[in-house]
Amino acid sequence: MKEYLLHLVNNIRISDILDIGVITVLIYVILTWMKKTASRFVFFGIIILSMIYTAARFFHMYLTEYVLRGFFAVFLIALLIIFQEDLRRFFERLAIWRPRSRERASVASPTEPLVTAIMRLARKRRGALIIIKGRDHLDRHLEGGVALDGEVSTALIESLFDTNSPGHDGAVVIDNGRAKLFSCHLPLSRNSVKVAGLGLRHTAALGLSELADALCIVVSEERGTVSVAMNGTIRTLVTPEDIEGEIDAFYRLQSPERTGKGRRLRVTANPWEKGIALGLAAVLWLAFGFQTESIRRDFTIPVSYRNLPVNWIIESQDPREATVSLMGPKQAFDLFDKNTLRVIVDMTDIREGSQEIPLTSGSVEHPSNLTVVDIQPAILTLTAHELVPRDVSVRVQTTGTLREDLVLEGIEVSPEKVTMLATRQSDDDLRIVTEPIALDTITETTRLSPGVVQQAGLFFVDRRPPPINVIVKVSRKEPAVKNTPEEAPATAGEDLE
Repeated sequence: MKEYLLHLVNNIRISDILDIGVITVLIYVILTWMKKTASRFVFFGIIILSMIYTAARFFHMYLTEYVLRGFFAVFLIALLIIFQEDLRRFFERLAIWRPRSRERASVASPTEPLVTAIMRLARKRRGALIIIKGRDHLDRHLEGGVALDGEVSTALIESLFDTNSPGHDGAVVIDNGRAKLFSCHLPLSRNSVKVAGLGLRHTAALGLSELADALCIVVSEERGTVSVAMNGTIRTLVTPEDIEGEIDAFYRLQSPERTGKGRRLRVTANPWEKGIALGLAAVLWLAFGFQTESIRRDFTIPVSYRNLPVNWIIESQDPREATVSLMGPKQAFDLFDKNTLRVIVDMTDIREGSQEIPLTSGSVEHPSNLTVVDIQPAILTLTAHELVPRDVSVRVQTTGTLREDLVLEGIEVSPEKVTMLATRQSDDDLRIVTEPIALDTITETTRLSPGVVQQAGLFFVDRRPPPINVIVKVSRKEPAVKNTPEEAPATAGEDLE
């Protein structure tokens, strides 16, 4: 045991500590989230089934493993369906999260006018529903509503919930000390146990508190009592001091004071959850992340180049591939994508002709948690040449024959020579040919711009073929003249009429 602990201490890395820290935070977030979500018992049930499945695999209980494997095949879809509202709320909070030190130091608190208005409404038994916005967005939970954006005052709250007001049956939303909306309608709670015996306003307040971190204050029209709903729970307040304390505590929670005491409270909050999260993260790291022993694996990888100067070519290369041997923990190989492994040769100091370049561990791009122990072959043999500009003759390539009634007068090409790139060892008599021109399609003198066929050992400047113009000159054949015999003159003795 002592040797194991010494091995653990000597081999732990900074990245391992960060690894444990990240998993601790994730587990802590899940634990605190489960405390608040109504679906936490379903989550506990899934954890129990996971433990049973693990035990079934360990003890070779094939039937149990087969049945539970089918269950976990739809596990992700089940999570999305069961926890869809909780997941949506979590990602919304994640999107708007920011460090508390960057938030405003204090939020305008309308506690005094609110408490006065609430007590007056309770004495007059006028129903009211007041929502104080927290960190969560409420837009997708609200229906209807009229924009107001007025400063909270006792008179304003009383007038909004006057029985003659058209919007008194709805809710008013307060954000940063101002009444933003009124006459809003809220989602109703589906918890039949908690809503038993409650009115519509109480059910709506409880429903919103289950979906967001807002503080919902309800004044009962029948009993004249004041209730508050938050985090899926609802309770009745008796005195004005209770109401004031509840509102002040909510605002302090949204904008905590930047004092040493406030920081200590945040550090010491939820000690059990933090301890359990740290313990589980450490156990998971020991089970799956601790590097207990190293293994060796070989990979065959193509050799590629870097920093090859412009106008240089590699004529031959041996070998085309290299075998790289890596050593490291099995966990690192499990997370390793072999497609990211590359052998790259730096060509900054390339020279003309044949040469040998050593392949070292620096030539291999690999993860930092794996070590290169061998490369075979260790020497790369290649032949490189520098390309220089050369004047190359252009030859026009033709196919077919002209029609019988046409005569080829000549073929002109412009330019007669173009600049190409070739090695210094190339022949002096270099030429390129155009794409074939079909003479049987020519009916008159024609101007063409054929492409260029790239020849072996010749390369275009800037990788663009030069423009070539060709004129095929033709003329028509003159028709042949047939000679007829002249009539012979009359001779003596012939009768003339």
